[in-house]
Amino acid sequence: QVQLVESGGGSVQSGGSLRLSCAVSGYTYSYYCIAWFRQAPGEEREGVAAIDSRGNTTYADSVKGRVTISQVNAKNTVYLEMNSLKPEDTAMYYCSANRLWTCSGSFPHPGRFSYWGQGTQVTVSS
Repeated sequence: QVQLVESGGGSVQSGGSLRLSCAVSGYTYSYYCIAWFRQAPGEEREGVAAIDSRGNTTYADSVKGRVTISQVNAKNTVYLEMNSLKPEDTAMYYCSANRLWTCSGSFPHPGRFSYWGQGTQVTVSS
């Protein structure tokens, strides 16, 4: 059974930084796309960043230059390093995964991801 557990969320002031972690277990395939999504109250879930099993990364335009996605021990842990945080980054952040050779064509569409974590809250105050 695939499980994704997010951690690292919290409250920071504008301009601050956070590093979110996604611990992945039970995923037995060697290829994957793992992505971070976020959802603010009343808003649709939107893709933030994604990484595939070959280390290729992709980012939403809204976070490019401020966010870095990385992985340790292949898919076991995926990080989302966020810098220069803005109040509009406030949302619940979710880790997701799917059995894909590439994230292209699937990210940033949440409906194309099969596995999801419970989320971690990020709040940025001005």
